[in-house]
Amino acid sequence: MTSNTLSPYAKLDALGITLPPVSTPAAAYVPFVQTGNLIFLSGHIARRDGKPWVGQLGKTLDTAEGKLAARAIAIDLMGTLHAALVATGKDLSHVRRIVKLMSLVNSTGDFTEQHLVTNGASELFGEVFGAAGSHARSAFGVAQIPMGACVEIELIAEVA
Repeated sequence: MTSNTLSPYAKLDALGITLPPVSTPAAAYVPFVQTGNLIFLSGHIARRDGKPWVGQLGKTLDTAEGKLAARAIAIDLMGTLHAALVATGKDLSHVRRIVKLMSLVNSTGDFTEQHLVTNGASELFGEVFGAAGSHARSAFGVAQIPMGACVEIELIAEVA
């Protein structure tokens, strides 16, 4: 990191974002697993006011609301990524690359803007990590997500 480059934490602070603690898994899984230099984060559902952000794109939510939900998930994902790194004595400044996002969008059969919804997360990763936040991704429309959430996203990151 060069001296004129803001750390991910400084960028988060400038955006008014405080990272949340890791959520307790809702089923039989762990929030993250590291193998080598890759950290795999389990899917995080959209939450608003601490509760699942329920709705279906194309029926009860529009693309702009879905994008906000995806952005909220990105914040939660960064909180989990931070915790995964702290567990190994590191922090978000050790992220080399956000490698991939997989986004599931609870949507009607005729809703076709899953990719635009997912931009809510992708754009925030770019703001926080710069070029290292550019990633591969998939965005799918699905019939339902656990607890009726509108969006779920999982992440793979490479760390130093």
